[in-house]
Amino acid sequence: MVKIAVIGAGSIAWSTTLIRDLCVTPSLWKSTVSLMDINEERLNLCYSAARRYASEVKADLEFKKTTDRREAVKDADFVINTAMAGGHQYYEKMRKVSEKHGYYRGINSVEWNMVSDYHTIWGYYQLKLMMDIGRDLEELCPDAWLLLLANPVFEGTTLLSRETKLKVVGLCHGHLGYKEMAGIMGLDLKETEVESIGLNHVIWMTKFRYKEEDGYPLLDEWIEKKAEDYWKVWMRTQRNPFDLQMSPAAVDMYKRYGLFPIGDSVRGGTWRYHWNLETKQKWFGPTGGADSEKGWAIYLEWQRRGIENIAKRISDQSTPLTKVFPPRRSEESVVPIIESITTGSRGNYQVNILNKGMVKGIPDDVAVEVPVEIDRKGVHRMYSGGLPKRVMKHVMSLRIMRMEWALEAFLEGGRDLLFEWLIVDPRTKSNEQIEETINDILSLPENVEMKKHFK
Repeated sequence: MVKIAVIGAGSIAWSTTLIRDLCVTPSLWKSTVSLMDINEERLNLCYSAARRYASEVKADLEFKKTTDRREAVKDADFVINTAMAGGHQYYEKMRKVSEKHGYYRGINSVEWNMVSDYHTIWGYYQLKLMMDIGRDLEELCPDAWLLLLANPVFEGTTLLSRETKLKVVGLCHGHLGYKEMAGIMGLDLKETEVESIGLNHVIWMTKFRYKEEDGYPLLDEWIEKKAEDYWKVWMRTQRNPFDLQMSPAAVDMYKRYGLFPIGDSVRGGTWRYHWNLETKQKWFGPTGGADSEKGWAIYLEWQRRGIENIAKRISDQSTPLTKVFPPRRSEESVVPIIESITTGSRGNYQVNILNKGMVKGIPDDVAVEVPVEIDRKGVHRMYSGGLPKRVMKHVMSLRIMRMEWALEAFLEGGRDLLFEWLIVDPRTKSNEQIEETINDILSLPENVEMKKHFK
């Protein structure tokens, strides 16, 4: 059938989901799946899990493993990039340096870009890795589809679509946040239809239908009659820092901008919601949300324990993996998209692609997140419309500007671009503060190459 290459396959939690989805999709059987990672221990674990799971469900798939990226992508039909250059600990070091100089949660935290692993201005190595993979594909499998799951999806999809000739699709499951909204409101998901439009991690519910009627009046009624009671309980019981879809911040954004934010969009906003932990807790609950120092520490600990738990379960030969990971497809769209392109079975998906006239007021060469149809002929743009003037002026334009600054800094280098990034930051008190922050970040041992780039 096809060859699927997975870059960053050592991400155990995500890879086990992908493996399961492939194994329970018979239309893709007889395909070759090349797992690639630079961490051999995790790679071997995922490879072992893949072979065991395929054997248990009798999936006719050939799994291979390699630490050589070029070997993995050679002659591939689909390349999935989920790799994170340096890992979380590298970025946490830069965040710590930033905070020492007064930049709470790091210099990457700016208006509408508060997500803790969405690295832009200091994501030099991540963007470089994306481009290096893109150049490999142009040489070794120029007709392949590149499915980008690694953050920052907005910057990465825009960069790769502009700088290469590849077929690039950025993917994120944040749009599924509407299901949490519907559940809290007590709505039947089968009767709920939602359309969300915007930029990755900044999408807005442009259509909300319930039982074929406008659903926004139901949302307004929930806010008026039930929100306060919900928040009273939520403020006492919130344990999951990602439990934010119906938070006070989400409702406040809706009141300010005229559309309801969906998924990771709620984690963004301006400094109104993010000045310090106390402010975050007011808007995002007792954890402060996923991107506070408290909430992010919870996430990192969950991730550590989750990896250990999955690794332990995979290593346990006495228990079938199908008991750990039941053989049913997840809600991730990666495998269904590959299936649609491979078999021609048309499907509807939420993706990130260059705008090319879909969302009015956004340049054609900027990646937008929109619903599309996909089949053997590729991606079919369906959406045509716009966003409210207040959203465009006060949200989208700011986010696009930051994206352009980050890509210019990556492509052209130079210290002045880092200075300009910080001189407009409300946390900046002096030129000396900026210079000291830049010096300390670029002086980290891991940033020797980055320092040369921004000399």
